[in-house]
Amino acid sequence: MNTRGAVLRREAAKVAPILLGTAILSFGLYNIHGQSSITEGGVLGMTLLLRQWFGISPSISSFVMDMTCYVIGFRFLGRQFAKYSLVASCGFALFYRLYEQFPPLLPSLDGAPLLAALLGGLFVGLGVGLVVRAGAAAGGDDALALVLQHLSRQPISRCYLFTDLVVLGLSLTYIPAGRIFYSLITVTVSSFVIGVVHKAGAPSKADQQAV
Repeated sequence: MNTRGAVLRREAAKVAPILLGTAILSFGLYNIHGQSSITEGGVLGMTLLLRQWFGISPSISSFVMDMTCYVIGFRFLGRQFAKYSLVASCGFALFYRLYEQFPPLLPSLDGAPLLAALLGGLFVGLGVGLVVRAGAAAGGDDALALVLQHLSRQPISRCYLFTDLVVLGLSLTYIPAGRIFYSLITVTVSSFVIGVVHKAGAPSKADQQAV
Protein backbone atom coordinates (compact mmCIF):
# COMPACT_ATOMS: atom_id res chain seq x y z
CA MET A 1 0.00 0.00 0.00
CA ASN A 2 2.87 2.34 0.89
CA THR A 3 4.53 1.47 -2.40
CA ARG A 4 1.41 2.39 -4.32
CA GLY A 5 1.16 5.67 -2.45
CA ALA A 6 4.78 6.46 -3.27
CA VAL A 7 4.14 5.76 -6.96
CA LEU A 8 1.10 8.05 -6.96
CA ARG A 9 3.10 10.82 -5.29
CA ARG A 10 5.86 10.48 -7.89
CA GLU A 11 3.31 10.61 -10.71
CA ALA A 12 1.64 13.67 -9.18
CA ALA A 13 5.03 15.37 -8.82
CA LYS A 14 5.71 14.65 -12.50
CA VAL A 15 2.31 15.69 -13.81
CA ALA A 16 1.89 18.88 -11.74
CA PRO A 17 4.62 20.94 -13.49
CA ILE A 18 3.40 19.68 -16.88
CA LEU A 19 -0.12 20.95 -16.19
CA LEU A 20 1.24 24.21 -14.78
CA GLY A 21 3.36 24.65 -17.90
CA THR A 22 0.43 24.06 -20.26
CA ALA A 23 -1.70 26.51 -18.25
CA ILE A 24 0.97 29.21 -18.62
CA LEU A 25 1.58 28.41 -22.30
CA SER A 26 -2.09 28.48 -23.28
CA PHE A 27 -2.64 31.67 -21.26
CA GLY A 28 0.11 33.45 -23.17
CA LEU A 29 -1.03 32.23 -26.57
CA TYR A 30 -4.64 33.20 -25.94
CA ASN A 31 -4.14 36.52 -24.18
CA ILE A 32 -1.02 37.84 -25.96
CA HIS A 33 -0.22 36.13 -29.26
CA GLY A 34 -3.87 35.74 -30.22
CA GLN A 35 -4.51 39.47 -29.78
CA SER A 36 -1.30 40.82 -31.31
CA SER A 37 -1.16 38.62 -34.45
CA ILE A 38 2.48 37.69 -33.90
CA THR A 39 3.29 34.52 -35.83
CA GLU A 40 5.35 31.64 -34.49
CA GLY A 41 8.05 29.38 -35.83
CA GLY A 42 8.00 25.61 -35.60
CA VAL A 43 4.92 23.59 -36.46
CA LEU A 44 2.49 26.50 -36.06
CA GLY A 45 4.44 28.67 -38.45
CA MET A 46 4.83 25.77 -40.87
CA THR A 47 1.07 25.20 -41.00
CA LEU A 48 0.57 28.84 -42.03
CA LEU A 49 3.32 28.44 -44.61
CA LEU A 50 1.70 25.34 -46.15
CA ARG A 51 -1.67 27.08 -46.26
CA GLN A 52 -0.13 29.99 -48.12
CA TRP A 53 1.93 27.91 -50.54
CA PHE A 54 -0.33 24.92 -51.22
CA GLY A 55 -3.73 25.78 -49.74
CA ILE A 56 -3.51 22.98 -47.16
CA SER A 57 -5.71 23.63 -44.13
CA PRO A 58 -3.84 23.96 -40.80
CA SER A 59 -6.43 21.60 -39.31
CA ILE A 60 -4.89 18.87 -41.46
CA SER A 61 -1.23 19.89 -41.64
CA SER A 62 -0.89 20.59 -37.91
CA PHE A 63 -2.30 17.19 -37.00
CA VAL A 64 -0.05 15.36 -39.47
CA MET A 65 3.09 17.22 -38.39
CA ASP A 66 2.36 16.89 -34.68
CA MET A 67 1.73 13.16 -34.98
CA THR A 68 4.89 12.73 -37.07
CA CYS A 69 6.95 14.54 -34.45
CA TYR A 70 5.38 12.49 -31.65
CA VAL A 71 6.18 9.23 -33.45
CA ILE A 72 9.78 10.35 -33.91
CA GLY A 73 9.87 11.39 -30.26
CA PHE A 74 8.54 8.01 -29.15
CA ARG A 75 11.19 6.30 -31.28
CA PHE A 76 14.08 8.18 -29.66
CA LEU A 77 12.72 9.19 -26.23
CA GLY A 78 10.58 6.21 -25.25
CA ARG A 79 7.23 5.29 -23.74
CA GLN A 80 7.42 7.70 -20.78
CA PHE A 81 7.81 10.58 -23.19
CA ALA A 82 4.68 9.53 -25.07
CA LYS A 83 2.65 9.12 -21.86
CA TYR A 84 3.49 12.51 -20.41
CA SER A 85 3.20 14.23 -23.79
CA LEU A 86 -0.38 12.98 -23.96
CA VAL A 87 -0.99 14.56 -20.55
CA ALA A 88 0.54 17.82 -21.78
CA SER A 89 -1.48 17.88 -25.00
CA CYS A 90 -4.74 17.24 -23.14
CA GLY A 91 -3.82 19.82 -20.51
CA PHE A 92 -3.09 22.45 -23.15
CA ALA A 93 -6.36 21.78 -24.97
CA LEU A 94 -8.41 21.93 -21.76
CA PHE A 95 -6.78 25.10 -20.44
CA TYR A 96 -7.06 26.87 -23.79
CA ARG A 97 -10.72 25.88 -24.01
CA LEU A 98 -11.25 27.23 -20.49
CA TYR A 99 -9.68 30.58 -21.37
CA GLU A 100 -11.85 30.81 -24.48
CA GLN A 101 -14.93 30.92 -22.26
CA PHE A 102 -13.89 34.38 -21.07
CA PRO A 103 -12.73 37.60 -22.70
CA PRO A 104 -8.93 38.09 -22.71
CA LEU A 105 -7.68 38.98 -19.23
CA LEU A 106 -4.88 41.19 -20.57
CA PRO A 107 -5.34 44.36 -22.65
CA SER A 108 -4.58 44.01 -26.34
CA LEU A 109 -0.96 44.72 -27.21
CA ASP A 110 -1.63 44.92 -30.93
CA GLY A 111 -0.46 48.53 -30.89
CA ALA A 112 2.70 47.62 -29.00
CA PRO A 113 4.16 44.69 -30.97
CA LEU A 114 7.58 44.86 -29.29
CA LEU A 115 6.05 44.52 -25.81
CA ALA A 116 3.77 41.75 -27.10
CA ALA A 117 6.77 39.89 -28.57
CA LEU A 118 8.75 40.13 -25.33
CA LEU A 119 5.89 39.27 -22.98
CA GLY A 120 4.55 36.53 -25.27
CA GLY A 121 8.00 34.96 -25.54
CA LEU A 122 8.27 34.97 -21.76
CA PHE A 123 4.97 33.14 -21.29
CA VAL A 124 5.71 30.60 -24.02
CA GLY A 125 9.25 30.02 -22.77
CA LEU A 126 8.21 29.51 -19.17
CA GLY A 127 5.27 27.25 -20.05
CA VAL A 128 7.12 25.09 -22.56
CA GLY A 129 10.21 25.03 -20.35
CA LEU A 130 8.25 23.45 -17.49
CA VAL A 131 6.79 20.84 -19.85
CA VAL A 132 10.06 19.80 -21.50
CA ARG A 133 11.87 19.81 -18.15
CA ALA A 134 9.46 17.04 -17.14
CA GLY A 135 10.42 15.10 -20.30
CA ALA A 136 7.20 15.76 -22.20
CA ALA A 137 6.05 17.77 -25.21
CA ALA A 138 3.03 20.06 -25.50
CA GLY A 139 3.22 19.97 -29.30
CA GLY A 140 5.20 18.80 -32.28
CA ASP A 141 7.70 21.66 -31.86
CA ASP A 142 8.66 20.42 -28.41
CA ALA A 143 8.99 16.81 -29.53
CA LEU A 144 11.20 17.79 -32.46
CA ALA A 145 13.41 20.00 -30.28
CA LEU A 146 13.82 17.24 -27.69
CA VAL A 147 14.80 14.74 -30.40
CA LEU A 148 17.31 17.19 -31.89
CA GLN A 149 18.77 17.72 -28.44
CA HIS A 150 18.96 13.97 -27.91
CA LEU A 151 20.76 13.40 -31.22
CA SER A 152 23.01 16.48 -31.33
CA ARG A 153 23.66 16.96 -27.60
CA GLN A 154 23.16 20.68 -28.16
CA PRO A 155 21.35 22.89 -25.60
CA ILE A 156 17.55 22.70 -25.90
CA SER A 157 17.37 26.47 -26.46
CA ARG A 158 19.59 26.16 -29.55
CA CYS A 159 17.43 23.34 -30.95
CA TYR A 160 14.25 25.40 -30.55
CA LEU A 161 15.82 28.47 -32.09
CA PHE A 162 17.14 26.51 -35.07
CA THR A 163 13.74 25.07 -36.01
CA ASP A 164 12.01 28.42 -35.46
CA LEU A 165 14.51 30.37 -37.55
CA VAL A 166 14.18 27.94 -40.46
CA VAL A 167 10.40 28.37 -40.54
CA LEU A 168 10.53 32.13 -40.06
CA GLY A 169 13.07 32.40 -42.87
CA LEU A 170 10.74 30.53 -45.21
CA SER A 171 7.84 32.69 -44.02
CA LEU A 172 9.54 35.74 -45.55
CA THR A 173 8.12 34.51 -48.87
CA TYR A 174 4.69 35.79 -47.83
CA ILE A 175 5.03 37.81 -44.60
CA PRO A 176 6.60 41.30 -44.58
CA ALA A 177 10.03 41.50 -42.98
CA GLY A 178 8.78 44.06 -40.44
CA ARG A 179 6.25 41.62 -39.07
CA ILE A 180 8.76 38.75 -39.07
CA PHE A 181 11.07 40.95 -36.99
CA TYR A 182 8.71 40.79 -34.00
CA SER A 183 8.22 37.06 -34.46
CA LEU A 184 12.00 36.68 -34.42
CA ILE A 185 12.10 38.52 -31.11
CA THR A 186 9.43 36.35 -29.52
CA VAL A 187 11.01 33.04 -30.61
CA THR A 188 14.44 34.22 -29.46
CA VAL A 189 13.07 35.16 -26.03
CA SER A 190 11.04 31.95 -25.71
CA SER A 191 14.02 29.78 -26.76
CA PHE A 192 16.25 31.47 -24.19
CA VAL A 193 13.70 31.09 -21.38
CA ILE A 194 13.06 27.44 -22.30
CA GLY A 195 16.79 26.80 -22.03
CA VAL A 196 17.01 28.48 -18.62
CA VAL A 197 14.01 26.60 -17.20
CA HIS A 198 15.13 23.29 -18.70
CA LYS A 199 18.66 23.68 -17.37
CA ALA A 200 17.34 24.60 -13.91
CA GLY A 201 15.79 21.14 -13.64
CA ALA A 202 18.85 19.24 -14.84
CA PRO A 203 21.09 17.51 -12.28
CA SER A 204 24.42 19.20 -11.68
CA LYS A 205 27.71 17.47 -12.45
CA ALA A 206 28.30 17.06 -8.73
CA ASP A 207 24.93 15.34 -8.33
CA GLN A 208 25.65 13.05 -11.28
CA GLN A 209 29.02 12.07 -9.83
CA ALA A 210 27.44 11.40 -6.44
CA VAL A 211 25.01 8.85 -7.90
